[in-house]
Amino acid sequence: MNVKLGAVIIDAASLETESAFWHRLLGGSLTTTETHHFLRAEGFPVLVIQHAAGQAPPEWPDGVSQQLHLDLIAEDLVAAEKLAAESGARQLSGHVYASPAGHPFCLRV
Repeated sequence: MNVKLGAVIIDAASLETESAFWHRLLGGSLTTTETHHFLRAEGFPVLVIQHAAGQAPPEWPDGVSQQLHLDLIAEDLVAAEKLAAESGARQLSGHVYASPAGHPFCLRV
């Protein structure tokens, strides 16, 4: 059996805010429907931002677990952190950030 990753699904109460964040950070092309936004960016599996009206952000590192996170690799960590912040990320700790919907991701060299 050959299993491959087809997509990473990200729940968000606001499709527009969350998909705009990931689109600005990763580039690529964005296709939208009423309930899902599909981001296709070079080097990544498809990111699907799925509308979830009751979505509440994880409370990492204390409280509700993060459930899933992405590790993003950047040649220039300082520039990547600046872009993340300008795109709407919130720094949680060190090189750990959260998207507007609260989904954690790490920036690494």
